[in-house]
Amino acid sequence: MNKKFILFAIFIIISSVLAGCKSDEQSASSNNQLINVSYDPTRELYAAYNAAFIKHWQEKTGQAVTITQSHGGSGAQARSVIEGNDADVVTLALEYDITAIEKTGLIKKDWLSSFPHDSSPYTSTIVFLVRKGNPKNIKDWNDLIRPDISIITPNPKTSGGARWNYLAAWAYANNAYQGNEEQMKKYMKKLFNNVLVLDSGARGATTTFVENGQGDVLLAWENEAYLSLKEHPDEFQIVSPSISILAQPSVAVVDKIADEHGTRKLAEEYLNYLYSPEAQKIAADNFYRPTDENILKQYANTFDLNIKLVTINDPLFGGWNKVQETHFKDGGIFDQIYQKK
Repeated sequence: MNKKFILFAIFIIISSVLAGCKSDEQSASSNNQLINVSYDPTRELYAAYNAAFIKHWQEKTGQAVTITQSHGGSGAQARSVIEGNDADVVTLALEYDITAIEKTGLIKKDWLSSFPHDSSPYTSTIVFLVRKGNPKNIKDWNDLIRPDISIITPNPKTSGGARWNYLAAWAYANNAYQGNEEQMKKYMKKLFNNVLVLDSGARGATTTFVENGQGDVLLAWENEAYLSLKEHPDEFQIVSPSISILAQPSVAVVDKIADEHGTRKLAEEYLNYLYSPEAQKIAADNFYRPTDENILKQYANTFDLNIKLVTINDPLFGGWNKVQETHFKDGGIFDQIYQKK
C-alpha cells in the first residue's frame, strides 16, 4: 500500500509540474501576442510600424511578438470592441470613438492623458482629391455645392474620417456665413445633396472614387489622398482648401483586455513607441503629420503647412461630446440636412 501511495504521489507531482509548465508556456505565448483594432486608412502605416516595433521589442526584451491588425470604419471598430472584439490597444480616428469604449469600463477614464499630445501620436487634415487636371476647376469648399459637382465621402454615422470631413465643411460655412446657423445648414444640405456615394468607411470611399471612377471629388484624409497620388500619379491631384480641420487620431490601451491577456507592458510600449523618431518618420512616410515638430519640418515639402486648421476644441465645436450631441446623434444636424437618395 505504501509503495502504491508513493507512486501515486509521484504521479500527482509530475502531473502538476507539467501542467504548470504548460500554463507558463500558454501565458508567455499570450503575453507576446497583441491585437490592435484600428480604422480604415491606417493599413499601410501599421504594416510598416508593426515590423519596426517587432524588431524594437525583440532587441529590448529578447522576445518575439505577434501583432494582429484589424481595420474598418472607426465608429464600427469602436462598437466591435464594445461588443467583444478583444483588442489590447485601439488606434482610432477620433477621441470620441475611444471615449465610447471608455464608457463601458474597458478603458480607464484618464486615457487621454496617458500618452503625449492628448494620446494622438500623429495628425492629419481633410483635403480634396480630384481628377488630373482638375476638370471641374474645384478650388475650395464653395465649389462643392455647384449643381455640376458629385462628391464621394463616407458616412459620418460609421466613419471617423467622415466626421472630420463634415466638421471641416462646417468650419468653412461658419466663416463664409459669419456664424449664421441657418445659412450654414443650407450650405451643408447642398453639399450632401451632391454626395453620390456615402460609403461606410474612408478606405471604401477612396475605392469608390479611385478604383471605381465615381464622383468628381473625394473628401479625404490627407494621408489617403497622398497614397492615391503615389499609386496613381498620372490620374489624380490634391487640392488644399482655404480652411480645414486638425484631425487627431487617438490611441489607447484597452485596459481590461490587456490586463486579462497579461499584455499591459507590451501594449503600453507599443503605443509609446509611436512617438519615437523611427515611428514618427514611418508616420510621415505614410503621409501622416508627425507630432514631433522637428521631424514634421523635415517633411515640409510633403505637407501643405499653410492650410488654416481649426481644432475640435475651437469654440465653434466645443469638443467631441458637444459635437456628437449637436451634429451626429439621431435627429442631430447631420440627420436634419442629409436626404437619403
